[in-house]
Amino acid sequence: MAKQLIECVPNFSEGRDMDVIKRITDQVDPIEGVELLDVDPGKATNRTVVTFAGEPQAVLEAAVRCAKQAKELIDMSKHKGEHPRFGAMDVCPLVPIANITMEETVKYAHMLAERLANEVGIAIYCYENAAKEEKRRNLAVVRAGEYEGLSKKLKDPAWKPDYGPAKFDSKWGVSAVSARDFLVAYNVNLNTTSTRRANAIAFDVRDKGRVKTDTGAPTGKPVLDENGQKVWEPGLLKCCKGIGWFIEEFGVAQISMNLTNISVTAVHEAFDACAERAIARGCRATGSEIVGLIPLKAMLDAGKHYLRKQERSLGIPDAEIIKIAVKSMGLDELYEFKPEEKIIEYVLENKAKAKQSKLVDRTLTGFTDETASESKAPGGGSISAAVGAMGAALGTMVANLSSHKRGWDERWEEFSNWAVKGKEIYEELLAIIDEDTNAFNQIIAAFRMPADTDEQKAEQKKAIEQATKGAIMVPFRAMEKAYESMEVLEEMAKIGNPASVSDAGVGALCARTAVMGAYLNVKINCSDLEDRQFVNDILNKGATIQEKAIAKEQEIMKIVEEKL
Repeated sequence: MAKQLIECVPNFSEGRDMDVIKRITDQVDPIEGVELLDVDPGKATNRTVVTFAGEPQAVLEAAVRCAKQAKELIDMSKHKGEHPRFGAMDVCPLVPIANITMEETVKYAHMLAERLANEVGIAIYCYENAAKEEKRRNLAVVRAGEYEGLSKKLKDPAWKPDYGPAKFDSKWGVSAVSARDFLVAYNVNLNTTSTRRANAIAFDVRDKGRVKTDTGAPTGKPVLDENGQKVWEPGLLKCCKGIGWFIEEFGVAQISMNLTNISVTAVHEAFDACAERAIARGCRATGSEIVGLIPLKAMLDAGKHYLRKQERSLGIPDAEIIKIAVKSMGLDELYEFKPEEKIIEYVLENKAKAKQSKLVDRTLTGFTDETASESKAPGGGSISAAVGAMGAALGTMVANLSSHKRGWDERWEEFSNWAVKGKEIYEELLAIIDEDTNAFNQIIAAFRMPADTDEQKAEQKKAIEQATKGAIMVPFRAMEKAYESMEVLEEMAKIGNPASVSDAGVGALCARTAVMGAYLNVKINCSDLEDRQFVNDILNKGATIQEKAIAKEQEIMKIVEEKL
């Protein structure tokens, strides 16, 4: 199952004392499952924006630990800065990154608010998507009066905090917790030095648009409504703020945008809209840049958008999809676009790799050598998953080749759909390679638990039983996915590029081997489990999958042999 990832962006009211900032951010590193991504202090604002991300519970733990440290080190009664603020940890928004909904993120925001109130002893207001009442959605409203107005505000029943004590803490103030959408700072480059032209395009596309005039031209008189207020003509893009400016460093004008909800307006949609309006105004969009980090999904969505325009398969590796996105939007025009430094999941992955290596990241020689060594893992379960991944990848390859075959252009989407299915399967099987080894290590860890007292023996027994079930379910899932890949392989043997029919056959052999090999690992782990009802159920299901896989492999090989 893909990991849920969220980002946390706490803003601390200290931007000048680097020792204080470091002591706060040092709380993140020891926590497993979360990584510190960025620390951005500002002297004028006397405020530091910290960014860390990872699995939800780990992120919450990091936020609480940072808040505890900040409470010891920051005194709001002595704080001065240009940015609005009312607390030592002024705001602490959570942002969904991958495999998690906004609704789920809101629940975590409320969990965080409750933990901060109970464990740190501070007052919390919830805003934006996490707001408990409508009037508190807008942060500016919640923070009105700032720190200096808190003593009076907290006495007003209408402004009782959502969590924590309704009393003024002169040292801390209060904090605001939210769940918000991921914001992308995105700039589109133009082949002009004219800020005026860039502004005109920005007004064309931004959500706010421009003031309506009686002539329709900027030189006309503003049109007023019945209340005497200016009437605005909205732009093309929702959830988009934008302005034009000139960048001295690169000698070009840009449309500078904040995309406040990329699930509403995607990065590639913003680029296409700017490119279209630029042409209409005699300019051309030559490229673009992403300021800061961007979620993987946003880059993959962009790459797939341009692949569809080219009528090409979407089932290619992520690296190739990202390359298409980079080239299509000119993200490498001003400087090299490095996915490992710009895509948030890759940054997290690389930080995790530095702490612990994965089998799937090794070379084929390294993986084989590790298998042959005296270590007990990787074993048959990991090898079965690897073989299954290879088989599914072969089916994906045949689908991609068929999608791009000369004379089959009208069938590109049909084969693309099969390639996408195959890719999803082999990616999950690749993940199982390490999961199987980790499951074995969990059993070893359980056996090493202390067992001196009756209570410890009971805890150890429970842990061994639970770890053993995990070691059964991982190869069982490998069986399911390997068998699922045979649907792709059979179809590619039937309708795929005839020149690659042998590849579909090899893929089928791999899939059958993966199913049978994984089942051996299911059975050997079942022998040590006390829950016999669970054992009987999983063995029966496994036997059925194995029987079907053997039969399906024979059917596929018959098709292959007839076509050779």
